[in-house]
Amino acid sequence: MLRTLDLVLVGAMIAAATVTYQIKHAAEEKLAEVADLQAQIRLQEETIDLLEADWSLLNQPSRLQRLSTAFEADLGLKPIEPTQMAKPSELPGRASDFEPEVAETGTDAALTTGSVQP
Repeated sequence: MLRTLDLVLVGAMIAAATVTYQIKHAAEEKLAEVADLQAQIRLQEETIDLLEADWSLLNQPSRLQRLSTAFEADLGLKPIEPTQMAKPSELPGRASDFEPEVAETGTDAALTTGSVQP
């Protein structure tokens, strides 16, 4: 009886050790995957920072002014005239469609005139 119980307990210990090893191995794989993803995230963040710096450099007003002056003849660039701007009536849709409608009530009128009505 004692021999059989010993064999069962040894088998249970071996099974537990095997399961523990498999869990440890899977956890190490996940940890390596997380470290790889973190490295990719850092690389992407550094790339974004670099691209933002490049964008800031390329959009400097002094640089754009220099380029517009240099290529004014080739591109046909000239300053915008006030008459080139569109009026609200020329835009698609009516301007009244976009303006909020405010109905004046007694309290609204009191707020705008500064008087208080009981």
